[in-house]
Amino acid sequence: MKNVGQQLTSGAASGFASTIALQPFDLLKTRLQQGDSLEHQRPSIYRTARGIVQTNGLRGLWRGTSPSLVRNVPGVALYMTGLTQLRTFMATSPYFKGIQTEETKHSSVLPKLTSQGNLVSGAVARVAVGFVMNPFSVLKARFESNIYAYETLSGAFVSIVRLGPSELLKGFSATSLRDAPYAGLFVAFYEGFKRQATMIIPPDRLGQSTLIHSLSAAGAGALATMATHPFDVIKTKLQVRNEDRYRGFLRTVNTIWKHQGFAGYFEGASLRLSRKVLSSAIGWAVYECMLVLIRT
Repeated sequence: MKNVGQQLTSGAASGFASTIALQPFDLLKTRLQQGDSLEHQRPSIYRTARGIVQTNGLRGLWRGTSPSLVRNVPGVALYMTGLTQLRTFMATSPYFKGIQTEETKHSSVLPKLTSQGNLVSGAVARVAVGFVMNPFSVLKARFESNIYAYETLSGAFVSIVRLGPSELLKGFSATSLRDAPYAGLFVAFYEGFKRQATMIIPPDRLGQSTLIHSLSAAGAGALATMATHPFDVIKTKLQVRNEDRYRGFLRTVNTIWKHQGFAGYFEGASLRLSRKVLSSAIGWAVYECMLVLIRT
């Protein structure tokens, strides 16, 4: 459990920075995905954003920031710390240990693993943290939605808790099916992109390392996001809709397919893609660069 405090601090800073900067993307994505699949008129990003600004002003685009911070700051800190610790442990195995070159040694503080190790470490760390933080994911989704008339964060959380454990874990199956492949693919792509980038940009200085981390994370985030977005749509509907047709994972999948077809699984994809690309670029650059600065 080496350097856990440093990793938690860096991860918390990463989660805070990306959440504050990108909350409007999350809010708009939730509003687009919350709609009933039976509705014929689907709102556009522009109309949704304009409606929020007209009703609540520009500050309205940051509605849900508090629950996002409650979920993301500890969530990102736990995920990045857990991922780093798990990778450190896995690097002791000959099967998972990757080859450390002089270039990769200076490009990242993360232990090097094989492709299989990258996939496994990302998926396991993400699902484990997702289980712990799922109640806050439900809180965040409902607070961002305009279906629930929540006034305060504490009041919203108490109302969800009163509905029982099943409500606190609502959407976890869809979240896991989204997060396990997303995190596994992200880490594999991220490490691969960094390896290639160091051949073009020598990571000799902090600025060059930051650029490598940002570009690599952005590319990895884009590919992993599009591969897993349908599960994000399913998760949101499970967490914010109360109709019988959205009770359960398979029933929700069938409802979307029946009334919207294939396109229904990609509601809000452009917003989530934009947010994931930017949050990955900001988050991993902040995390790795903070660890480098702390350790120097």
